[in-house]
Amino acid sequence: MRPSGILVRGFFRFSVLALALVLAACGRGGGESGPVPSLALFAGDMKTFGDADGTGAAARFSGPLAVATDSTGNVYVADTNNNTIRKITPAGVVSTLAGTAGVPGSTDATGAAARFNSPRGIATDSAGNVYVGDTLNFTIRKITPKGEVTTLAGTAGVFGSADGIGAAASFNFPNGVATDGDGNVYVADTNSPAIRKITPAGVVTTLAGTPGVWGSTDATGAAASFEVPIGVATDGAGNVYVGDFAAMTIRKIAPAGVVTTLAGKAGAAGSADGTGSAARFYDPAGVATDGSGNVYVADDFNNTVRKITPAGAVSTLVGVAGQQTSFGTLVAGALPGLLNSPVAVAVGGTSLYVTASTGVAVVRDLP
Repeated sequence: MRPSGILVRGFFRFSVLALALVLAACGRGGGESGPVPSLALFAGDMKTFGDADGTGAAARFSGPLAVATDSTGNVYVADTNNNTIRKITPAGVVSTLAGTAGVPGSTDATGAAARFNSPRGIATDSAGNVYVGDTLNFTIRKITPKGEVTTLAGTAGVFGSADGIGAAASFNFPNGVATDGDGNVYVADTNSPAIRKITPAGVVTTLAGTPGVWGSTDATGAAASFEVPIGVATDGAGNVYVGDFAAMTIRKIAPAGVVTTLAGKAGAAGSADGTGSAARFYDPAGVATDGSGNVYVADDFNNTVRKITPAGAVSTLVGVAGQQTSFGTLVAGALPGLLNSPVAVAVGGTSLYVTASTGVAVVRDLP
């Protein structure tokens, strides 16, 4: 059995230090040169844990560790410690889509009657459905636009790595989830460690990695290995990207299951910008993509958000490596600004969203 130290370092540090802060890009201002990206608070308090719905600073969160967007500009947050799924409109109005704060469970139902247990992954599809990596239930849940919650795959309380259909499949601490244009769901099955794929019919297969085999091997399908995959994202070409937290790397899986290391070097922590293996990360977690093929990374322990071009060139977009805000503060204004343990990222149009504390901030017009 794999020693639990890495998971303790990842899961528990996420729960305590990384609560939800969303970055979206705020207007660049000024003349023909275009607006300047900046960081500003959008919703939440940044100082106070809670579960209140409301607008802007009146809302409260408690440890949300995942974020996603939909085609109409809404933002969805897996509010981990509250065991709820929250929705934020483009105007910053926060509501609880499903679950009841402080009441864990696994019930399939509608809205507040549904139950989750430490949800740490979230994604949407083109039909407006929301998918949740329900980590401590070991399941993947689906929420319709009406708030109806069902279990897409896995069985609550049963962990494992079995492929199968619906309840016959099993997961081992599923974290990040992502969708593609065909309605498939991809799961970073953290403690397997592997990347799983679920078809719209609920058929679960293992796309890459082998359960019980940890490592950083680049190869095809089961011959590849991961250390602690946390975040997962897709692009329009069918590629899947993985934030391999403990390996300190960003991995790429081609449609045929070929795994390569897009950026970073396995086991080498750092903060250096550079291309491919010359770049360094320190506990990269959530990943996201934009329409131009860029990949964004929540580089947790560096307190930064990194950008990787399709050619593998890594730069630091937000934050300063080695610097962080004190708890309950946010250094806003022109980028880079300062963050505290960013964990998850999502892109919606020209906006970037990053979970990092108990508030929601916004950056528009990505550079």
